[in-house]
Parts: sequence; C-alpha cells; structure tokens
Amino acid sequence: MSTSGAQAIVQTLIEQNVSVIFGYPGGAIMPTYDALYDVRDRLRHILVRHEQGATHAAEGYARASGRVGVVLATSGPGATNCITGLANALMDSTPLVCISGQVRSDQLGTEGFQEADVIGLSKAATKWNCQVTDPAAIPGVLRQAFAIARSGRPGPVLVDITRDAQLDCFEVAHADPPLPAPHPTDLAALPLAIELINNAERPLLLAGHGVHLSGASELLRQLAETAQIPVACTLLGTAALPTEHPLCVGMLGMHGHYGPNRLTNEADLLIAVGMRFDDRVTSRVDRYAPQAQVIHIEIEPRQLHKVIHAHAPLLGDARTVLEALLPAIEPRRHEAWLARFRDCAAEERRRVVDAELEPAEGFLKMGEVIDRLASLSGGEAVIVSDVGQHQMQAARYYRFRHPGSYHTSGGMGTMGFGLPAAVGASVAVAHRPVVAVVGDGGLQMTLQELGTIMQERLPVKIVVLNNHYLGMVRQWQELFFKGRYSCVDMQNPDFTVIASGYGIAARRVSERADLGSALREMLDSGGPFLLDVEVAAMDKVFPMVTPGTAVHEVRLE
Repeated sequence: MSTSGAQAIVQTLIEQNVSVIFGYPGGAIMPTYDALYDVRDRLRHILVRHEQGATHAAEGYARASGRVGVVLATSGPGATNCITGLANALMDSTPLVCISGQVRSDQLGTEGFQEADVIGLSKAATKWNCQVTDPAAIPGVLRQAFAIARSGRPGPVLVDITRDAQLDCFEVAHADPPLPAPHPTDLAALPLAIELINNAERPLLLAGHGVHLSGASELLRQLAETAQIPVACTLLGTAALPTEHPLCVGMLGMHGHYGPNRLTNEADLLIAVGMRFDDRVTSRVDRYAPQAQVIHIEIEPRQLHKVIHAHAPLLGDARTVLEALLPAIEPRRHEAWLARFRDCAAEERRRVVDAELEPAEGFLKMGEVIDRLASLSGGEAVIVSDVGQHQMQAARYYRFRHPGSYHTSGGMGTMGFGLPAAVGASVAVAHRPVVAVVGDGGLQMTLQELGTIMQERLPVKIVVLNNHYLGMVRQWQELFFKGRYSCVDMQNPDFTVIASGYGIAARRVSERADLGSALREMLDSGGPFLLDVEVAAMDKVFPMVTPGTAVHEVRLE
C-alpha cells in the first residue's frame, strides 16, 4: 500500500494513541495539516496563538494526563519559537514530541525562505532530535521519538521533516514499533538503604518530580507512615503527599517552608526520591546536610553523586525502587524529631503566615488569596502557576489533596508558562477545575493564548495576582541591590477589558470584603473566567534562603 509522508505522520500519531495536538500551521508543515483534515474526528488539533504557547500547552497536557504532549509547527520561526518550551520540558522531565516542517531537502543549506538549522538550534534543548528527508523513514523515526520521550527520565524530542518527505509517497512495510528502552536499575545498595532507614533517628524524606512521573505517591505515603518520617517536597514535587497530611512538613528550597530548610542540617538521614539536588534546594553545597547519610533514588545515572554524594545510591524508577524497599522497613516512631518540625511551623506561622493570611488592614496579600481559593475549591483544583512571587505563594498556601495537582516551570523558571500550560491541563483533565495563578508580568508574555481558550471554549479560571511590579526581581533589588528598583514597575492594561474582548467573563477585586464572592463567582462560572486581584505592591516572599548562605540559615524576615 502506498501512502504519503504526511499521511504516515498522522497515522503514526494515531498508532501512538495520540488524541490531541497543539500547533500552528505554515507552509513547510502544510502537507501534514492537509492530512490532518481526513482524521479530524480522531486527532483533535488545538490552534494556539504562538508556537511557544503550543509547547507550554503540550507540557501542561503531558503533566496533567501522564501522556506524551505533541506539538506541530512549521519551519523557520515556527520551529524556533518552540525552543523555549522544549528547553523548559527538558529541565522539568516532561515528555514531548515536537514535529516541525522544514524546507525541501534540495533547499537545505541554501538559506531558503523560512529555513533554519532547527537540529542545531534544538540540540541542547531536547533529549533527542532528528531530521527526516526520506518519507519511508517517517513511521520508524516517530515511533523511536515516542519511545525516547517516554523512557527513563522523560523529556522532549524534536523531529524535523522536510516538505518533500511529507509530500512524497512510499510503499508501507509492516514493522513492529521499537520497544522502550528498559529503565536502568541498580539496587546493590538496597540492604544499606534499609539499614539506614531502620536505624535513623532524624530521617527526612525529600519528594521530587520523579514521584509524580513514576506514579509513586501512594508508595511514598506508605514509607513515610510506616517509619514515621517527615516528608518535604521540592517545588515540582508539591502534592506528592497531601498538604494537610500530618507527615507533610512543606516545601523545600529558597522560598520553601521554615522547618524543612531549617532542619535539613540536623537530619541524620536524607531519603531523596526523584529529585536532583538543584541549587534552589541545596543552596551552599559545602554546608548542606553535613550530618546526614544520603539515600538517593534516581532514574538517571548521571544525577547520582553529581551534586550531593549518595551513601546509598539506588538507580531506577522511583516506583520500582520503593516497591523493593518497603517490605523491609520496620515501624518506627520519631516523636521528638517530628515535634521539631511542629515547633518550626509554629514559629513560621507567628512571624510570617499570620500576617500573610490574616492581615488586619491594608492591601490584599497573595497568600490570603491562595488560602481563600483553597478553601472555596476544597483543594480539588489543578493549579497551574506562572513564575514569580505568586508561584511560591501558590505552592506554599494552596492545600493540595491529590498528587499531580500543581504544575509550574521549575528548572528554567519560564515566565509565560502559566496560561498556555493551563490550556493543556484543561484539555487533559476536563473533569477537574483548572486554575491558572499568574502574575501581571508573566501573563503578558503569553496573553494571546486567551484566544485559544476562547476558540476551544475551555473553562480555565485565571487568577491574576496583580502588584504592578516584576515582584520577584523587585524583591531581590530591595534585598541585594540597596532598593535600586531598576525597570521593574509595570503600567498594566485593564485585563478585564482584554478578557471581555475574547468573550471571557472577568472581574476585578481590590477590597478584602469582596474577595470571597469574587472567587466563588469565578469557580461557579461554567466557562473561562479572569479574576484580576489587586495585591500589595511591595510585599516580599518569606521564608527565604538567601544566596551564599546555608539552608539552615533561612530567613523569616
């Protein structure tokens, strides 16, 4: 049977159980868009307003669904616009397959219209990339792309396909799809890890993004409850354990909770699950956890010992390793150790949280908005945040009940991630409310995706925590640059008017007395809704581990 390369693309996507694509058409990818017309009942295409929005939407979809996100873009600027999202997905271990069109193979290297060296440009931003000039190679290359995106530590891949390869026909030959590469596993240190856990007096579990990726949240809970170990989450590990679980002690990192940062350097055992000890968690490596033995559960071999030496390295998928570990763990009690975390939480509440959540007067606070949102939504929403002060407050103050409920840009810290990622999450989990928590700065980087929400009639709720500043930069300028506020104050448009132009219901709130009713109106609305909340302009996010200090030197003010 003869088929065109473009038809092979869409048929291979269907074979890989793809049901949603995020993309933007153009000349070099037009043959594939023509082939999509014939399968539009089986492949839903979401027309974004910018290719960066396509990659972030695919990330949101992948994280919320557990499936591979798929992006379709044309050559030249279409493909280059995808690079930021691909780099973001690589840092945050998100499986994407990006298919870009390319000029005809006889034009490669001639600087033809909309030609770009996409392979060279995307090499450092992808787990794997490949250019295809032969239509017969398309099915095999795409199958390999999906296998690579899913396997081991997940990540993005890019397949660049020339226009003639999409148009030309070839005889289809049956071929079995490649089997995913087996997860590398090395559990030689398992007996030592068991001994360390069973004998520790001050253990601390560190839950990273790998807990979500491997579906290991329940096993993590069992380990924590059996040995009565406090659990701290990285930013991307947030919600690995329900926020209100008695063993959940909060978030690690620069703006994490006081207890897990303060007490890391008193722990005698760290059990790191699916996290890579990035600098926002460790701060000064030479003064990080000096008394602790370290068990590191990690699927990517190069992450072991890269930053922190692991006394018991366990290489493998987090779920697989925890399944091997759990049967040998003995019930323990660590009452005195857990009491230390409760004391730290009480101190943090007295010096930080009460002022954030229960201000007596003045402007609304970011924390109180998130706290009220958590109460009114019952902790059931999927929260997708942008990057900045609001990102930290969303992670700190929303009370998550389910794993996989908080999605944000971690390693890259990509402003503009929030709104399009919420688009993807809403497509993935239509049965749950999806709330984009964004700042006025990040929102304006991808504001055009309101058009995607309008066209697809997605019920995304958007909370803009509007302080008229690039708040996190302003905070650093105040703390470390003598209050010299350089280029961070923002004159913003009326976001409610812009939303109404897209047919999206909107409301602005600035008074504390109106906050509850405004949030309730938003949550009860059947369609998309934008709530512009005026918050205090000069507030800072604390606690904070300042650069150059050790984690236990975390500041409360």
